[in-house]
Parts: sequence; C-alpha cells; structure tokens
Amino acid sequence: MADKGSALDVDRRTPGRITFGARAMEEHTATVCPGCGLRISRRAGPREPEAGASAECLSLKDELSFYTLSRGDAFFIHQLLVDAYAAQHATADSKPITTAFALIGLYLFVERGFSGKNVQRAHVRLAKRRRRWPRFQSPESRGALTVADVLRARSEDARDQAIKQWARSVWAAWNKKRVQIASLADLLG
Repeated sequence: MADKGSALDVDRRTPGRITFGARAMEEHTATVCPGCGLRISRRAGPREPEAGASAECLSLKDELSFYTLSRGDAFFIHQLLVDAYAAQHATADSKPITTAFALIGLYLFVERGFSGKNVQRAHVRLAKRRRRWPRFQSPESRGALTVADVLRARSEDARDQAIKQWARSVWAAWNKKRVQIASLADLLG
C-alpha cells in the first residue's frame, strides 16, 4: 500500500498495473516515441516532435548521426542509420519516397549484402528515375532495437555492429513487404 504522500499512477498500457512513488513520477515525465516505442525521460532540447518520432528520439538520432558522419568509414555506416531510422519511424504521412528508399536500402543491405556506400549509390540511381513511389502501411512492431540501444554500445566496432543489428531488426519487422520492396530494388537493373 502506498504512503499518503507518494505519487500514484495507473499504467494505461497495462490494465490493472499501478505504480507508486518514483516510478509514477518518472512516468509523468516520460515520453514514448510513436515510431519505435522508446520510452525516455522528457528533456528540453532543440528538436520538435514529428508525426512518427518524439523530440527525444530525434535528439538521439542526431547524436548517433554525429558519430556516424565523423567515422569517415569506407562502408559508410551512416546510410544504415538513415534508412533504419526512417523505416522505423514511418507514418501514413511520411513521404512515399522516404519510406520506399529506406526499405530498399535495408533490403539491399540485409539481403544482398550491400555496404552503406553501395546503398547510397543505389538511392542516387533510383532518384534519377521519376516515378510515383508507393505508400506503405507501417507494421505494428517496428523492430526490437532502437537508436537508444545502438548508443549503449561504447566502442566504435561495437556501435557499428549495433547499427547493423538495428538495420536487420527493422528490416525483419517490415519483411511482409519483401516481395514489393525486392521488385522496386529490381529497378536498379
């Protein structure tokens, strides 16, 4: 039973669950990203939320982007970050080209073994083809890993491997669209 002075909150995501004290206070100051489901403490920052992403999740993506862009690696790990994040946070309002390119990029990496640099080149080639890109309905689950999981990896090698695992996780969540994405990737020739 809670003390009279402790905070009390009912967790609406889990019917019947009640939290007390510090946990309840944390839940009042936490936000859940609508795209990846990441639960994170609210914090003031320069970002505004977007339809598929909380401001806090976007800030984590920015932090990871600083890392990936500073790598200067031949593989170009940054491209996997861009595509994994875009696919994981896609909404019905996302630009069709953004979601299509993200999914094509993940497909090329996971199933065809493309490097991030080769995925980027494929995006450039596809962008030269003027076409109407299809809209995709996002899956209910968007992958088991999030940008926050990647940021927990400390060494460069561990973080790069975490980005690759995140990309695989997001692609697995979208795998029901595999045939459609593979046919779009076939436009590469």
